[in-house]
Amino acid sequence: FQGDLVHVKELEIKGFEMRSKLLTFIRMCRDLRHENLNPYVGFLADPIRPSIVMEYCSRGSLNDVIHNEDFKLDWDFKLSLLTDLVRGVRYLHSSPLKFHGHMTSKNCVIDSRFVLKITDYGVSGIMERCKAVKEYETRDLLWSAPELLRDPVLLQRGTDKGDLYAMAIIFQEVALRTEPYSTTGLTPEEVIKKLKKPPPLIRPSVTPQAAPPQFIQIMKQCWSEMPEMRPNIDEVYDQFKKLTGGKKANIVDTMFKMLEKYSTDLEDIVAERTMQLEEEKKKTDQLLFRMLPPTVAESLKIGRNVEAECFDEVTIYFSDIVGFTTISAMSTPMQVVDLLNDLYTMFDATINDHDVYKVETIGDAYMVVSGLPIRNGNRHAGEIGTLALVLLSQCGKFTIRHMPQVPLRLRIGLHTGSCVAGVVGLTMPRFCLFGDTVNTASRMESTGAGMSPVLT
Repeated sequence: FQGDLVHVKELEIKGFEMRSKLLTFIRMCRDLRHENLNPYVGFLADPIRPSIVMEYCSRGSLNDVIHNEDFKLDWDFKLSLLTDLVRGVRYLHSSPLKFHGHMTSKNCVIDSRFVLKITDYGVSGIMERCKAVKEYETRDLLWSAPELLRDPVLLQRGTDKGDLYAMAIIFQEVALRTEPYSTTGLTPEEVIKKLKKPPPLIRPSVTPQAAPPQFIQIMKQCWSEMPEMRPNIDEVYDQFKKLTGGKKANIVDTMFKMLEKYSTDLEDIVAERTMQLEEEKKKTDQLLFRMLPPTVAESLKIGRNVEAECFDEVTIYFSDIVGFTTISAMSTPMQVVDLLNDLYTMFDATINDHDVYKVETIGDAYMVVSGLPIRNGNRHAGEIGTLALVLLSQCGKFTIRHMPQVPLRLRIGLHTGSCVAGVVGLTMPRFCLFGDTVNTASRMESTGAGMSPVLT
């Protein structure tokens, strides 16, 4: 055979002789040809495990597609697959074979062109001619008609009316994309027991939201309790033609429509995801720019080394809280954190109105510079001086939440001169200032008086 172009369907038949009537029957099955039948390729006459050889269908069984969430089945797609099923059953019932015998969603396979094909037809005939008995698992009986479940001999052979019942159960599977009788909430054993011995009658439930009313009516007719009350396959075929408006359901057209829809949806999803990505990038950049100067951050983002730079004239601001050690001793750690967070959140909002750059905070110390990383001529001293006065004014109105009676006093030191600025470290990189100007401003702050900026 042609390698991976064939698929071996194994039969549980062991040790039987190939008699002429069996060969005649197999040849008859092999000669059946229809676009919705999976054709016999040959028969493997192995004495231990004989097998039917059929064409390989790459999409797997209908049962696989139903339970694969990656397949998006709209109603047109479902109707196309079920129309293929009806055509295949119609051909079988008009052929010398007369019926399938044990049709399920597992032996309806789908090829690479998404055409449904019925397989396993003729198996019951082969078993009968070999005097072999097929043993079914309970779950595999869910597609069997009640009259077949009550008669073991008839169950082995199958009937044309039993095919219509099985087809209706497959209709329910495809419409709801669930297991047979899933709406009953019963186990397979309980379902089989109730099917064998009604009343009450037990059948699946399909709502009008899941399928058109005409389709539901066809389904209910096909699973009637009395076999003679079920329509024949030609009547079902005619009703399906009405469902499709007399047009042949074309899976290729359906696929193209789905691809166009998915393409449009994908474009919308990509646009939405791109917008979300841009928003997240802005948030990330804003956070990064709060930690490092924007020019420095951009250089680090593209992997460029940031060279240290000398600035001839900058003004540096240092401040701390007078009596912070005493306040800390009288407060819990959480109260200290709340105090500093309230104070420095107010400071951060204020510096946005001035041409300054916040370098860092260490404990209660707050360090700001003007004139770098972007030079501003000789405006740096005025910017820092104005900022210091504004912060002093704000501290006079500031209230410590857990000590409202205790005033908060700032000690500030300022100094103008040259300094060197650069990024230190790779992990948690910091933008640091170095030079005598930094040291002098720090000493001016530490030796100054509270609520009075010291300038040099």
